Amino acid sequence: MPEAAQKTAPSTTDPATLDALHDGYRRIRDEIGKVIVGQQEIVEQIIVSLLSRGHVLLIGVPGLAKTLLIHTLADALDLKFNRIQFTPDLMPSDITGTEIIEEDTQTGRRAFKFVHGPVFANVVLADEINRTPPKTQAALLEAMQEHHVTAAGQTFILDEPFFVLATQNPIEQEGTYPLPEAQLDRFMLNLWLDYPSFDEEVEVVRKTTAARRVQVQPVMTGEELLAFQEFIRNVPVADNVIKHAVNLVKRTRPGREAAPDFVNNYLSYGAGPRASQYLILGAKALAALDGRLTPLIEDVHRIAVPVLRHRIVTNFNADADRISPVDVITRLLESDGTNRK
Repeated sequence: MPEAAQKTAPSTTDPATLDALHDGYRRIRDEIGKVIVGQQEIVEQIIVSLLSRGHVLLIGVPGLAKTLLIHTLADALDLKFNRIQFTPDLMPSDITGTEIIEEDTQTGRRAFKFVHGPVFANVVLADEINRTPPKTQAALLEAMQEHHVTAAGQTFILDEPFFVLATQNPIEQEGTYPLPEAQLDRFMLNLWLDYPSFDEEVEVVRKTTAARRVQVQPVMTGEELLAFQEFIRNVPVADNVIKHAVNLVKRTRPGREAAPDFVNNYLSYGAGPRASQYLILGAKALAALDGRLTPLIEDVHRIAVPVLRHRIVTNFNADADRISPVDVITRLLESDGTNRK
């Protein structure tokens, strides 16, 4: 990596650091592309969330290489990766860790020792998070929010960077525990992984049925990633871009003056202030990945669907008219905020 990427977290926007981030992003995509076919937009949005210190909820049917994608990303970033398979009998201690009694072989004395759970990693894949009860879900969500774990009266700080990607299966809902809206709000982005195109699926089959195993090389360190995360925080944003993001979120709230008629008709609840924050953070990261020192309104629009999709709640009218949250967001983006129809 260029020398600029190895500096400590910059205090101001530095063009050299921007160049290093842009180059690092290209290298990460190249390494992931050795293993993952297609899914360029999903890869970009996951990296946006990682740079923004957010977390991702990834929804897709089985067999779309969700686990492989995240494991490959962790390898390219030289980060510790753990996968947790969520099941109905999973306990909070299975995620955070537990205390065991350890005996000193020389003195015979016994003492409690805390054994770290799988959440103690840089990249954590929470597979099928909706298959475990709310109490166990909450143990992971607390770690996501606070970046620490409390057990037996002690607080254990998680290593940075810390990134959680949770998956859900959209076609099997029997025996699941859907995440409440307040917990969904803790995820920066909600990404839907679609089926590959015909040509992409042909390439997937060709790669996965061959004998050769591809080795992913680390192209960025955790220290460099932390510096880039701080750099994103320091990217300047014009007031008109911030106001546009806040206005977009305000227009999702039914019953408020800014809400268009179709929002009042189709939504029960709109997005909260965290959506505005993530719109701006995501826009900053997109601009930096494109090699720009400040985001545009177009960057806010590019990240709007994955930020807002899980933060607005449709009602029975929407169900009757087959209107999805994405349909509502698309109409909001197409209007200029002055047309209330």
